Amino acid sequence: MRDLAIQPRKLYEEVADRLEQMISDGEFAESGRLPSERELMRQFGVGRPAVREALFHLRKMGLVEIRSGERARVTRPTPQIVIEALAGSARHMMAAPDGIQDFQNARIFFETGLARHAALHATQDDLSSLEQALEANRESIGDLKRFERTDVDFHYVFALVPRNPIFTAIHAALAEWLLEQRRATLAYGEDRTAYEAHRSIFQAVVTRDPDRAERAMREHLEYVARRYMGIVEHRT
Repeated sequence: MRDLAIQPRKLYEEVADRLEQMISDGEFAESGRLPSERELMRQFGVGRPAVREALFHLRKMGLVEIRSGERARVTRPTPQIVIEALAGSARHMMAAPDGIQDFQNARIFFETGLARHAALHATQDDLSSLEQALEANRESIGDLKRFERTDVDFHYVFALVPRNPIFTAIHAALAEWLLEQRRATLAYGEDRTAYEAHRSIFQAVVTRDPDRAERAMREHLEYVARRYMGIVEHRT
C-alpha cells in the first residue's frame, strides 16, 4: 500500500515561500534590500540556518542577489537564470540512453524554426550581422578554436532575430550542452563542410526563401548529428 502521509516541510521552505510571496506582492521592490538576516529571524521566528537556506533557494530562482557582508537584494528572474537552473538535469538526461539524440532533435526543431523566421522577418541589420558572422566563420577555417567560436556566433544571430530573450537563452544552453558534439566533429576536419552549410543557409535567408532556409538548416544539423554518432561509434 502506498504511503500517503503528508511529509512535513522544512523550515527554510516555509521562509522561502513567504519571502517569495512578499516579493511577488511588491512588499520588497526590485533592486531593493531585504531585511537583515537577524530581522528575518525575528519576523519568522526561525534560526539563522533556515533564513540562509531560504535566501540561497531564492537566489537559485533568480529572485535575490546575495553578496558577502550585504543584505540580499531583490532581482528579476531572467531567461538565463531559468535555463542555468536546468543545467544539472540536462547533463543527467544526456547521459541516459538516446539522451544526446533527444537534445540533437530539440536543437534541430528549434533552429529550423529560427531559420524560417529569419527568412521571413530578418531586418537589413539582421542580414548584415549574419553576413559578418558568416565571413568571420570563413576566415577561421583551419583554426579549430576560432572556428568553434564563429560557428556558435553564426547560429546565435538567428536566435537574435525574433527579439525574444528566451530564444537567446535556449540557444546558449543548447550550444553549451552540445559542446562535445561540436568539438568532436570539428576535430575531424568538418570546418569547411560546416562553413559551406552556413553559406547555403545564409543565401536562403537573404533570398527570403523560408522553405529553403529551413531545409538547409535541417540538412546541416542532421549531418552534424550523424557525423557525431559515427565518431562515437568509432571510438567504442
